[in-house]
Amino acid sequence: MRILVVEDEETLAQRIANILEGENYSVETAFRGDDGLEMALTEEYDLLLLDILLPGRTGIEILEEIRKEGLSTPVLMLTAQDRVEDKVKGLDAGADDYLTKPFAPPELLARIRSLLRRQSEATTASIEIGDISIHTGKKEVSVKGEVLSLTAKEFAILEFMAYNKNRVLSRISISEHVWGDNFDLFSMTNFLDVHIKNLRKKVLTAGGENPIKTVRGVGYMLEG
Repeated sequence: MRILVVEDEETLAQRIANILEGENYSVETAFRGDDGLEMALTEEYDLLLLDILLPGRTGIEILEEIRKEGLSTPVLMLTAQDRVEDKVKGLDAGADDYLTKPFAPPELLARIRSLLRRQSEATTASIEIGDISIHTGKKEVSVKGEVLSLTAKEFAILEFMAYNKNRVLSRISISEHVWGDNFDLFSMTNFLDVHIKNLRKKVLTAGGENPIKTVRGVGYMLEG
């Protein structure tokens, strides 16, 4: 997953890049609006993070230009301004979400995961991972044509990993996606491991190959 961060505060831009790279996203940065616009139009990104007040061109101008060019890349606006009219202006220009600075890293990551998930759901009815078929609309998973009996949490875990296939996901990021605000790091640490174990067992029982790899000290990766 490639993310472009357009932010004129270089220290903040680097901090955001470090946070995202820590979650195994590929990140590029631009500190001027005109540079960010050129990169957005000439390179392929999965998500854009745009500050509103930028030298060269504003974030709103970048957003209007890329939408005019037909780019549907998800855009998360970042701004220190907390005025309702600024949020409305950004959303009307085609922004997908809005985050006011200062923000906590977990909130930034949650917003990004949500936007990437929405983009994938809009373009993908089913995902094929080896012998596994994940039907996102029907919330159904089959292995070699045999439908698996999965719990809602098991499906959510597998679906999220499929959207991020071949990318190492931390146990916390998966858990936060599946359980949301109900996830408690201290009391629910082993919940994910139990669900992953059950998922592997169900796939293997149906005659499929286990695509979920454990990355020691980090989390899991779905190979596909």
